[in-house]
Amino acid sequence: SVNHLAKLTQQAQLDGVVCSPLEAKAIKEKFGEDFLTVTPGIRLTKGQDDQKRTATPYEAALNGCDYIVVGRPITQAEDPVAAYQAIKAEWQKGLAEKALF
Repeated sequence: SVNHLAKLTQQAQLDGVVCSPLEAKAIKEKFGEDFLTVTPGIRLTKGQDDQKRTATPYEAALNGCDYIVVGRPITQAEDPVAAYQAIKAEWQKGLAEKALF
């Protein structure tokens, strides 16, 4: 159903979709690198809360996510600035590794 909805989105001439970070790679492969993916469910560690379809910032970058949405890992952190910096560092590490492929 993800591919069907992404196809409808593309046919409507929209720029991309909101999807799980686990689906971004398949969407990019099927609809092209220019079709944007916005991905919530970003966590510093797997199994951190009640969501099942999550990924770390590093994994999201490797999967081709264009934009990540991060809420609770920052807002509920003991040190939100440190949490943000850790997320940013992981994201940048993943983007750098992806660029090598």
